[in-house]
Amino acid sequence: MRQPCVYILTNRRNQLFYIGVTSNIAARMMQHRAGEGSAHCRRYNIRKLVHVEFHALMYEAIAREKALKEWHRDWKRRLISESNPDWNDLFDMILG
Repeated sequence: MRQPCVYILTNRRNQLFYIGVTSNIAARMMQHRAGEGSAHCRRYNIRKLVHVEFHALMYEAIAREKALKEWHRDWKRRLISESNPDWNDLFDMILG
């Protein structure tokens, strides 16, 4: 799927977050899963896709990414819980 989006990954314990932006979430997730994503994700095994927001334009996704990176941890947790209450891995949904 090729559309600008901002996404949040977490680790198994849902304690650490990674926020990224891409125009191709499926390809980007394949990179993360193959260990070709960010060094932070590799180091802390952050691979679980828990939140995705699609945007019409890339600059909107980039602005949202920058804003989310400034948020407190509790705000990020609340955002994820609202869109994905069980904190399921959305990876298969993205690829399907």
